[in-house]
Amino acid sequence: MAKSNAERSEKASAKRKSRGEEEIRLHCLPGTRQALAELMAWSGIEEQGEAITLMIHHLHGLGPGGALPLLTPPRHEYVITENVSRKLKLAFNREAARICKDE
Repeated sequence: MAKSNAERSEKASAKRKSRGEEEIRLHCLPGTRQALAELMAWSGIEEQGEAITLMIHHLHGLGPGGALPLLTPPRHEYVITENVSRKLKLAFNREAARICKDE
């Protein structure tokens, strides 16, 4: 007699639990999803979970010296234009003059 869906689900759940398997959820923006899709296409991997698992293990294999530079988030560099700089200096000078008059 064939197993019901509930029986198959229960068996699969018990197997996952015995192996110590844990679900990890990933919410991502379209750009991240596109990057993952391209990585999967380049390597011929069809399942997202497999691709992410392989990336984690390969990254871990690099050790701290190899992995940490890849895990450093890019920082935005703020460049203040000359116009903004000039306006800030004017505002600072006005405020400094106002404070001097108040004293």
